[in-house]
Amino acid sequence: MKLPALRPISAGPVPCKICNGETFLYGVVDFNKHCRLPEEPPLLSLCGVPVYYRRCKHCDFLYTDAFDDWSVDDFRTHIYNEDYARLDPEYALKRPSDHASLIENYWGELRTRYRILDFGAGNDVMCATLRAKGFTTAVSYDPIVPEFARRPVGKFDLVTCFEAIEHMPDPLGGMAKIIECSAEPGLIFYTTSLQPDDLHIYGLSWWYVAPRCGHVSMFSRRSLAAAWGRFGYKTVSFNNCQHFAFRTLPSYFANLQDKADHPAGQQPGQEPKDGSIAA
Repeated sequence: MKLPALRPISAGPVPCKICNGETFLYGVVDFNKHCRLPEEPPLLSLCGVPVYYRRCKHCDFLYTDAFDDWSVDDFRTHIYNEDYARLDPEYALKRPSDHASLIENYWGELRTRYRILDFGAGNDVMCATLRAKGFTTAVSYDPIVPEFARRPVGKFDLVTCFEAIEHMPDPLGGMAKIIECSAEPGLIFYTTSLQPDDLHIYGLSWWYVAPRCGHVSMFSRRSLAAAWGRFGYKTVSFNNCQHFAFRTLPSYFANLQDKADHPAGQQPGQEPKDGSIAA
């Protein structure tokens, strides 16, 4: 199946989508590159369509603008199609089930008080599991999936966004939509894998760079802080995958505010370390 046109390549500097700093071409991969560890054999052969990625010199944001002119239907047809489950077998059941257990562990005692929205849900497995466990309000929302594409009414105390922001060609626009759903005070709990410290060694061979899986926006700790900061939000990174974002924390998690204002072991202006707060 022929792909829709990709955005023409610009060899010169282009403003960063996050901070407006200068970005330059960083590397190129085949469109069929998908998420797999180095020891795993590829599931797809090369298709001969080059996808170029850029990286910001200021905030280290790594992204491709190749798909910026695609429609939602283009993404549904050529990325989030029947082959997607084969490339990401944990997407349909295991991952949302694991996330439901995580939410229950963290917020179980608030199950009748907190309104929860799963943004970029993909399906309703996580929220259905939570509702079965007694959570009063657990709603799935995903602009890409027709049955969950209607924006839910009202604000939510907890908005989850698991493995979704790396799929956003317009990450600031996507974050704005997440924030529109978040109560004030409220909490956004999201996951995305941060760029490794040795990215300069591996380049685009890093497993997370995967246009066929829709991975078009890869963040560093610095670019996460810059992105959420555009909206007056802070972000807390507990490890290289799990993060919170907030403007004003609910009292239940007020202890995070002290950590955000005074990161342990750091002086103001220092680069956050693993497990610290980017703000």
